[in-house]
Amino acid sequence: MESSGALLRPPLHRRVLIVEPDRALRAALAAAAGPFAFVDACDSFEAASSRIREASYDLVVTNVRLQAYNGLHLVYLAKLLHSSTPAIVYDEQVDRGLASEVHRACAFYELAHRLPVALPRYIDATLPAEDRRDPSVFDRRKSPRGGRRLWDRRPASM
Repeated sequence: MESSGALLRPPLHRRVLIVEPDRALRAALAAAAGPFAFVDACDSFEAASSRIREASYDLVVTNVRLQAYNGLHLVYLAKLLHSSTPAIVYDEQVDRGLASEVHRACAFYELAHRLPVALPRYIDATLPAEDRRDPSVFDRRKSPRGGRRLWDRRPASM
């Protein structure tokens, strides 16, 4: 008896709202989340706010820049209407001040280019109440590491 790939997929029980004005990135994020959750994708703050008012979501994923609005407004609206809704706010470049604001809103801060890879992990994980990562040290791989490995360059024969 042959099994189809559809039967091997886990049941979709989570709902994710993706808010992204750029069509290509919105499609990439929806494709990344699609195998793990029901995805509701929209392109504007107005559409997203009406959807948040109509239904609850297990995760809200929003670009921080939504034309005249800020993605944090959606995070606050989702938390006001559905207090336990986790959220991811993402941006194109690291903005440490903005990352701190996102953390104060009890949301997770990500970079847009990492999100298609990270999004399935967010959906599958049991998320803590807040992002505990330090926004001042966003990407440790780009900064030199301290300690003996870097600074002690004496030859081994000494």
